[in-house]
Amino acid sequence: MKRFVLMFIAAFLLFISVNVVAADASTAASWLDASKLAQGVVSVSYEVKANVKTKVMIAKGKENYTYNLTAAQKTEQFPLQLGNGEYKVMVLENVSGKSYKVVKQETVRLSLQDEKVVYLNSIQNVSWTSTNKAIAKAQELAKGKKTDEEKVKAVYDFITSNISYDYSLAANVSSDYLPSIDKTLTSKKDICYGYSALFAAMLRSLDIPTKLVMGDTEYVDVYHAWNEVYLNGKWVTIDTTVDAGLKKGNKKVEMYKDVKKYTKAKQY
Repeated sequence: MKRFVLMFIAAFLLFISVNVVAADASTAASWLDASKLAQGVVSVSYEVKANVKTKVMIAKGKENYTYNLTAAQKTEQFPLQLGNGEYKVMVLENVSGKSYKVVKQETVRLSLQDEKVVYLNSIQNVSWTSTNKAIAKAQELAKGKKTDEEKVKAVYDFITSNISYDYSLAANVSSDYLPSIDKTLTSKKDICYGYSALFAAMLRSLDIPTKLVMGDTEYVDVYHAWNEVYLNGKWVTIDTTVDAGLKKGNKKVEMYKDVKKYTKAKQY
């Protein structure tokens, strides 16, 4: 992977540099659907104004996640992955530079008995439905497999053997890039973000809790994306991007990675 991937990911995680200014935020919840709180997600429906950069910020305590909204998607689903408690969900519109004003705001409270359910959903950057070709492929790969571990291994083998790293995409990727699992499957190439989104979506469709994780690793010298999968009572680290490269170079691969070689920044 090349260093420009770091620039892309840094741009994607704009929560680092967004300045939020006070404004009269509407508390009417018609824009926010909290009917799936039991699954650990909320949906936002907001008409994005032309030429106005718009974001959703989801905050709990001092932590927050920020996502881009576009006019192309009328409704988007977002995870509440910071644990049980009170969350503020806000819609932000750009004022100037890196300054944004709050135009919508609502508070929701999450109370899950099993927080792993958060990682079974379709969300903005792990988007899937039963009609996706990639999800049909996951069902095909899982057929006849008796355990979650066998299903994970089948999907892992498929992705690492069939998807290549897309250097051209990495060289030209936009700051608001979001993976499309069917595009990744059909083109048979993507950057690490696409690898991990595809793996997560396919496994979630098989009812296997899977995180898309971003951060740093000893395996590459740029900001990276990989997965954590819940197997046999614990979270294990799997990196399909690295292993696809190793396989292509006819090098030995181990599906489970040493978690000590990874530093997590964000998880979805």
